[in-house]
Amino acid sequence: MPTGITYEQPVGLFINNEFVASSDGAKLTTLNPATDEEITSVYSATAADVDTAITTARIAFKSWRELSGTDRGIMLLKLSDIVAANSEILGNIEAWDNGKPVSAAIAEDVTECINVLRYYGGWADKIHGETIQPFREKLAFTIVEPLGVCGLIVPWNYPIMLSVWKIAPALAAGNTVVLKSSELTPLSALFFGTLVKEAGIPPGVINIISGDGMVGAALSSSANINKVSFTGSVDVGKKIMKAASANLVPVTLELGGKSAAIVFPDADLDQAVKWCHIGIMSNMGQICTATSRIYVHEAVQEQFVKLFIEHTQSTSKIGTQFDEDTFQGPQISQRQLDKIASYVQSGVSEGATLAYGGSTVDGAGYFMQPTVFTNVKDSMRISKEEIFGPVVIVDAFKDADDAVTRANQSAYGLGAAVFSENITLALDVARRLESGMVWINSSNDSDFRVPFGGYKQSGFGRELGEQVLSHYTQKKSVHVNLGTRL
Repeated sequence: MPTGITYEQPVGLFINNEFVASSDGAKLTTLNPATDEEITSVYSATAADVDTAITTARIAFKSWRELSGTDRGIMLLKLSDIVAANSEILGNIEAWDNGKPVSAAIAEDVTECINVLRYYGGWADKIHGETIQPFREKLAFTIVEPLGVCGLIVPWNYPIMLSVWKIAPALAAGNTVVLKSSELTPLSALFFGTLVKEAGIPPGVINIISGDGMVGAALSSSANINKVSFTGSVDVGKKIMKAASANLVPVTLELGGKSAAIVFPDADLDQAVKWCHIGIMSNMGQICTATSRIYVHEAVQEQFVKLFIEHTQSTSKIGTQFDEDTFQGPQISQRQLDKIASYVQSGVSEGATLAYGGSTVDGAGYFMQPTVFTNVKDSMRISKEEIFGPVVIVDAFKDADDAVTRANQSAYGLGAAVFSENITLALDVARRLESGMVWINSSNDSDFRVPFGGYKQSGFGRELGEQVLSHYTQKKSVHVNLGTRL
């Protein structure tokens, strides 16, 4: 139910449960990607502000870790209820700042936040060690302890959802956090700080700072950080890992992808088309797991392309994030739009067939047509590199071995999809794919109870599920001598 509280959009750094100006007063401007107009300016952290946030989190850690798991869980559950009560406000802020359709922001992103907070609220009092008795005169047991202060760095494509993916398990395990949002989408995380305070989370447990790459570098290179979790590009992930390695700080990286979908001739083509469309065109193609390579058996490839283009024409309505029937909003920035357009041009110049779309949309904002390429060679940039936009290649394969070989040739290994009515075949192909996640007869499924992460250059470590808790904890072994003599 509504809280009855009137809110304002915060613009300060959220440190110690207060919104404060940056130490030098510098700000960064956030734009509405649908109009290229300024929304507001928020304070941009300095290296000194990063140190202040870390110090604050370090002080809060001393008492937060001592709080019972039950009490931490109750606070996370209360926070989930407050997020639920303000889901429309949070979703509208997210849509305004990011450009995604507001219906998706509320029904998908904010709902995910609520579920994740509830899930880890339930886990908070179930994180424990085990007893081991090697022989009669000896008892050993393990204690599961939090790491300390965690630096969390999130991208702009799912700003609030990915923030909560990291915050919730970190807090459940007894850690405190400093979250650095993307400079392109700082608003929803800052508003979340307001809800954190309302939920009674103690000061310093969650700190939220805005800023550019310098802020992320200062956070990941700090000697006073005990853990870094980063979601973003491969190039930045390598820099984060290098910076953290100077202090031997453990790192979780969830990076890019060039995920493949494989459509066998016995698949339900109508369903395969719909799922493959969701897999690449939802969220404006700005999804790390996007199935941007679709390999279709040569017997049905022509039919699939025809159905896919028809479905795209009827479904991918381009519009602003607040238009009721919008499926595809703007790209996040002019820079990202230009990058996508350059990939389209490279596909044409390298000889691929532009089967549909391919143009930017005239007028205000950063809009790109959904784009389909066929007759694509594996050596082409559009086949190898992550575009992060609504651009897909559809090519034919001969048999399962050919499909698996082509899917696995990518440097990435985040997601993959298999479409077939033959479950034995689908499971065998899933086993052979070099990918952290495989969807059978769907695409881009995610569940907060199931680990999320990739192989190869898509990173290491996992988000979500029980497994992520191991990334925010460490085990201490205690040996007890029960005998009376040496």
